[in-house]
Amino acid sequence: MATMPQTTAPTTSPSTQRPLAPAVADWIEQIQLARRERRQLCIQGGGTKAFLGTAAAGADRLDTRTHRGIVAYEPTELVLTARAGTPLTEIEAALAEHGQHLAFEPPRFGPATIGGVVAAGLSGPARASVGAVRDFVLGVHLVNGRGEYLEFGGQVMKNVAGYDVSRLLAGSLGTLGVMAQVSLKVLPVPPADATLRFDMPQAEALRHLARWRGQPLPLQASLWQASPSDAPHAPGLYLRLRGARAAVESACERLLREAGGQRLETWDGWERCREQSLDFFAHPASAQWALWRLSVAPTHPPLDLPGPTLIEWHGGLRWVWAPVAESTALQSLAERAGGHATLFRPPATGAAALPRHAPLPRPLHTLHQRLKTAFDPDHVFTPLPWTAQA
Repeated sequence: MATMPQTTAPTTSPSTQRPLAPAVADWIEQIQLARRERRQLCIQGGGTKAFLGTAAAGADRLDTRTHRGIVAYEPTELVLTARAGTPLTEIEAALAEHGQHLAFEPPRFGPATIGGVVAAGLSGPARASVGAVRDFVLGVHLVNGRGEYLEFGGQVMKNVAGYDVSRLLAGSLGTLGVMAQVSLKVLPVPPADATLRFDMPQAEALRHLARWRGQPLPLQASLWQASPSDAPHAPGLYLRLRGARAAVESACERLLREAGGQRLETWDGWERCREQSLDFFAHPASAQWALWRLSVAPTHPPLDLPGPTLIEWHGGLRWVWAPVAESTALQSLAERAGGHATLFRPPATGAAALPRHAPLPRPLHTLHQRLKTAFDPDHVFTPLPWTAQA
C-alpha cells in the first residue's frame, strides 16, 4: 500500500528548492486531501476538451486556470514557456507579434488553456507535415498523484537527461498528473501560402496525395470532403502549400498543370477544419450517430465506411459519422487498415456502453498500468481510458 502523504503541502520544488507558486501549493493540498479521503480529481482548464476524458461522476475539479501567465519567451531561440492555465489565445497573440506560431495548430474549441492543449494531444490540419503536439514539447513541470512537484525536460531540443516524460504527457488526458508549466518549440510563420482545390473522387485524391507527399513540394495540409454543404458540391480535395514564396508559386503551377483544379484566393476552411466548425462536424439528425476518428496508413485506399467521410493528414486521418451499431466493425476496419479507431464525439444517447478507444495489446496495456501506478498510485486522477485486448 502506498505511504500516505504529509499533512501540509510543500512550499518548494523538491528538485530545485525553488518556492512554489501559491496556486500550485493549493493543488498539492487538494491532491493530498483527495488521497486521504480516497476521492478522485478531474483536472480541467477551459473544459473545451472534457468530452475526451473518462472522469468518474462526482469527481472534484482541480482548476488549472488559477496558475497562468507566460513565464519566458525568447523569439530568437524559438522557445516559449507558460504556466498550464494560460489561455491559448494569449500565447498565440504573443507569438503573432513576432511572426511566430504553434505549427501543429492545436484546436481551441473555445477558451482552451495550454495545459489542456498538451494533455489532449490534438493537432490540426498541418500535423502530417510538421509533427504532432508531442514533437514540440520540450519540458514539463508536473504535480503527480503523491502531491510531488516534478520537473522534466528543459528548454532546448537536445535534452537527453533521463526518461522523456515530457512527451509522454502529451495526450495523457490528465491520467498521470496535473501539469503546472510547459515549454514548447515555436516556429516562424511561413512567408507564403496558397490553397488549391481539385474536383475529384476520394480514390483519385488518395492516389495523388500518395504521389505528391513523396516529392519535394511544400505540401503542408490536405482535406478531402464529399459533397459538402458549405463548399462546391462536387467531391473536393483541398491542398495548402506553405513555405518560401518561390517554392509555393512553383508548386502551384505544377500541381494545377498536372491535375487541373483552381487556386482559391480566399478560403477559411483550414481554420474551420481546425476548429471543427465545418458543416461536416455538425451532429446529424439521428441521436444514435457518433463521430469516429480513424488513424490509418495514409497509403490505404478508400475504406468502406457507413456514413459521411472527411479525410485529413494526406490520407492518414479519416473522420466518419456512423451509427452506434457500427462501433465494433469500425474498430476492426481501422485495425485492418494499419491503425485504430477512436470514438471522438459520442452519440446524444446511448454513449455509456461504447468504448472510446480500441483495446490495447496486453503488453502495451500493462505498460500503461505501470506508468499509472508510478505517477498516481492511489488513483487520484482520471482513470486510464484504455482496456486490454481479450
